Amino acid sequence: MNGSLIKSKRIHSLDSLRAIMMLLGLVVHSAITYGVYEDLDVWLLRDSMTHLSNDFIVSFLHAFRMQIFFLVAGFFGSMLFYERKPVEMIKNRIFRIIIPFIVFMILLWPTIVFAFSYSMLVFSGVTNPLEETICLFSGIDMLIPRLTFHLWFLYYLGLITFVSVSLALLVRKTPIISRYISKIFNWILERSFLRIIIFASITSVVYIIMGTWSVFTSTSFVPDFNTFFYYFMFYIIGWVLYKSKHLLDSFMKHDFLFTLLAITLFSVYFFMNDSFGYLTHIILKSMTVWLFVFGITGLFVRYTSYHYPIMRYLSDSSYWVYLVHLSFTAIIPSFISGWSIPATLKFLFVLLTTSFLCFVSYHYLVRGTFIGKFLNGRKYSRKFSEIRKK
Repeated sequence: MNGSLIKSKRIHSLDSLRAIMMLLGLVVHSAITYGVYEDLDVWLLRDSMTHLSNDFIVSFLHAFRMQIFFLVAGFFGSMLFYERKPVEMIKNRIFRIIIPFIVFMILLWPTIVFAFSYSMLVFSGVTNPLEETICLFSGIDMLIPRLTFHLWFLYYLGLITFVSVSLALLVRKTPIISRYISKIFNWILERSFLRIIIFASITSVVYIIMGTWSVFTSTSFVPDFNTFFYYFMFYIIGWVLYKSKHLLDSFMKHDFLFTLLAITLFSVYFFMNDSFGYLTHIILKSMTVWLFVFGITGLFVRYTSYHYPIMRYLSDSSYWVYLVHLSFTAIIPSFISGWSIPATLKFLFVLLTTSFLCFVSYHYLVRGTFIGKFLNGRKYSRKFSEIRKK
């Protein structure tokens, strides 16, 4: 496949899928504070009101959300590579991934540190949490980012893109290999049940190479092999999928069945995982993730392949909303920590309040401004009549 490809029309289904996977991060970070299980290495906050349903939500979304996101990112990365010159693709990724990562890492770090520190002190029962939190910023070193927090995906997306482009440039020098890979890939995709087994087998091998059945996303600036390797697998499959984009409609075959099977397998795994051995862990997780990938992607191809104003707006806003949401999901729980209401209601309050603040800020401060152009490459009209247009 070379640069002579005809430029593709906007693929609404995958555009919407990418946006929704990103926006589900708000659900994860709103629910995790109210889960039963504590893991301070993953999340520092835990409210006194908890419920297992919130752990289920978080684990459920972790089973497929970022895997699908990286697969779709690989698809669109490949589209840029083959429909534009590689240099143009690299420039695009620098301006859409690398620079936003650096800028927002610097800008958001103080707000994230403040939000988590303040809420932790409130949950600990400190008398004057605001004063103690402000004292943390007495030195300028507190303004220097030490972790990537929720922007880890941009960090690894940049690394994975660089490696993928390098491999694509090598493969492009041997077109016979490229054609052979595409031929095999097409053959696999045309067989709906076999593709689940084959991709699940590949994922199982990746787990064995990593020596684990769980990949905890690293927020360190030092690249983590497991995080890179695991998500690179989904990205490169998405990259190759671009050449087989004519088969996207085939994802609708058994999409409901695959999604239902994925939910069933995940539920079994969630409630019974302590009784499984290593091989059972990796087989179940590998089967589950690919059932989710093909099931959910198929549903999006089925229902969002056309221009829908709401989905287009969500796609346009998702980048900003995800970038700025973490501070809200960290500090809002401190304001309602004393409320004697069920954990589920607290989770919903945090989610809805965060969503409202993020989308309002996007609409009035970002969409038609230089910030919107910085993130999305262009400004968009705030008039809903314009949003309805393609």
